[in-house]
Amino acid sequence: MDTYGDLVAADDVLLFVNAAITSTGQREFHGGADEQRLSLDFLHAYMLGNYRDLYAGVLALDINDHNAVLVIRRLLETAGEATADQRRREGRLIASRLATLPPQRVYGLFDALRRAGVNNRRCRAIIRDWLSARPDLTFDAVKYRGGLKRALRHAHLAPADKELGAFLFAPGTRAHYTAPLLGAWRRAHHEQAALYELPYTVAEGFAARHGIPRKVFLERIAPRLTRLETLRLQGSAHRLGATGVRTDLAGMPLTRLASYVLSLPVEDRLRRREELTRALRSAAGRVVGPHRGSWGEVTAVLDDSFSAFGSVHKRRRPLAVALACHYLLAALAGRYTGLWTSGRTDALLVRPYGPTPLGRRILDALETAPSRLVIVSDGWDNAPPGLAAEVLRVWRTRLDPGRRTSVVHLNPVYDAADFNVRRLSPTVPTAGIRDAEDLPALVELAQFAEGRTGLAELTAYLDARAARMLGGHDQEQTR
Repeated sequence: MDTYGDLVAADDVLLFVNAAITSTGQREFHGGADEQRLSLDFLHAYMLGNYRDLYAGVLALDINDHNAVLVIRRLLETAGEATADQRRREGRLIASRLATLPPQRVYGLFDALRRAGVNNRRCRAIIRDWLSARPDLTFDAVKYRGGLKRALRHAHLAPADKELGAFLFAPGTRAHYTAPLLGAWRRAHHEQAALYELPYTVAEGFAARHGIPRKVFLERIAPRLTRLETLRLQGSAHRLGATGVRTDLAGMPLTRLASYVLSLPVEDRLRRREELTRALRSAAGRVVGPHRGSWGEVTAVLDDSFSAFGSVHKRRRPLAVALACHYLLAALAGRYTGLWTSGRTDALLVRPYGPTPLGRRILDALETAPSRLVIVSDGWDNAPPGLAAEVLRVWRTRLDPGRRTSVVHLNPVYDAADFNVRRLSPTVPTAGIRDAEDLPALVELAQFAEGRTGLAELTAYLDARAARMLGGHDQEQTR
């Protein structure tokens, strides 16, 4: 039997996990950026101070990159407070998670450690090992030059390649580089053609220096753009008439693809309906893999109310998550029904508009007699207020006490005031969600939020996820 303290600990961990999945410290529809950051900082300090082992174990879950960096930084800053066994386990978890983070995030983390004066042996070893595992340090030297220089200095490292060392620390001492990318960087100072051999973010500065028209630059740099850069630049390229910048929908992650679809005018969505629908279904199919059709009868209540707009920093993010979940659940279900709060029936044309009549839609959903009911919403039930909670209470306590229907609420928005994502009802588990791709794992995690499992089960789950992540990382290291 779990003690009262164990139950509190399990609840604390779940609260932190929800925050670490959904919050990035940016403005939300119902909360400002300062409020978000203050709330998130408190949770990190509280977890580190009270549950260090569990705090480190959260790195193995699907928390967002912003919070993964914060966890790693706080663990390294407080290494003196950990035991030798804790430091060994944390070191492996940190190395595994760093391998999955975008390089710009990692270089930013190293800069934060440098400014904080964290330079112990373990920190230097982590920097050394991460840099040694980079596939192409020459590319990093050009694209992330400042970050790489500061990381090498902070870890007391010298590049094994003398040419690379000269490029970073004494670029004026060489008139020629044998590495093509370094040579292109040198020539780009006086030769316009050379800048198109460089990464976009580096070439952009040279293009401005040479006074190259934006349209010409985008047309010629298009083959060098990453998928995300292409996605980000497509709108401005279209306005300028740069037809070479075209987004390749094949292989695009599901939630990011949903965000792209929602950014298109309605006319474009109608014109490209077949292409966009096929891409969304294909992306969902890649996520579910062999589990297609394995969830039985599924009904989803999806929030497309005005608050699904998000904020200027996270524009339409809640709605994008809901749209991606719609296609993902359709792939997972044997029979699927998707109900939008607005009453719309065409998922491709959804937009953030109107109130949030969650209670009414949940009633409609339960009438379909699903084996699973998934609610994707920020939880601000307001038409009328509180109806969703009452419907779920009566359903769970009076109409379905045997739990024939599994109900879970997935919330893409962090509520800073409550230090958690907003819940619909105490009778229904709620989990935070940032990317629809994480939905199957989050539905599994939500079982712990029902209060029917305690700290021992939650700790075992975290340990299993950590073992899986560490095992995958070890296999990569031995290849």
